[in-house]
Amino acid sequence: MIPVTALSSYLYCPRKLFIERVLGIKIELPKEAIIKGSIRHEVYEKINKAQEELVKSIKSKDWAFIYEIYRARYIRILKKVIITNKEQLRLIETPLTDFFREIKPMIENEAEYRAMGIFDFAGRTGFLGEELWENLIPKTKPEYRISSDSLGLRGIIDELQVYENFFVPVEFKTGKMPNEGVWPGHKIQVGAYALLLEENFGVQITKAVVRYLDTNTTRDVLINPFLKEEVKSLIIRVQELLNSAEIPGFADNENKCSACDLKDVCHDKKALELKTKDLNRT
Repeated sequence: MIPVTALSSYLYCPRKLFIERVLGIKIELPKEAIIKGSIRHEVYEKINKAQEELVKSIKSKDWAFIYEIYRARYIRILKKVIITNKEQLRLIETPLTDFFREIKPMIENEAEYRAMGIFDFAGRTGFLGEELWENLIPKTKPEYRISSDSLGLRGIIDELQVYENFFVPVEFKTGKMPNEGVWPGHKIQVGAYALLLEENFGVQITKAVVRYLDTNTTRDVLINPFLKEEVKSLIIRVQELLNSAEIPGFADNENKCSACDLKDVCHDKKALELKTKDLNRT
């Protein structure tokens, strides 16, 4: 099975995917990026796990009350995770207080986003506490693992929103977002998750969501037959590439090359030829 992320990687640059997945050449990311990304991921994981307890603690439909419960809990989670990882932050010479100030606005945005969903639902239904959690729609499942033998595909959905008769896959992304819509690779990812959900549950998925965390922006993606066919076509092309011994050509966008961490290896023709010959001999 191929991972969903390989589809978006292929869309970005088949040559880079080949070098990484077939030739096994990878450039280690800067330690700072790895450590900070890992800590931020841990924070969001613990935030997701706290959802049930938080919802059950809602005893008022007042917006300020609901938001403060979420904000206070998320800030406590952030502080605890930072303290737990203090040795890692020291390795990259990042003071704990500096990292806290860097991440705090994003966590407060997340608290506002989730509190607003609960505020709207409680206001419409009148449910609070245990009853609110039992009747809450949608419920969310974090880090939802899913696969399909028939598609030859596997992935981890950042957040799965579960409604009565359908699902909405949600992908979290950091960094710059496009002026409109979502980046092509992100669209392919959620399209692939939609196909996996349809295959596993026999329901039609009509919508997916990409959340750009740095700007607290949510973008909907329409799941239509054209996107599904594009995903299926990409699965075949990626499978062919991963079983090939022929390195693809360069990306057609020079900006991709200039920003790529593999650019030096990618342009080393002799080294790549040797690697490819070794591949053909095995």
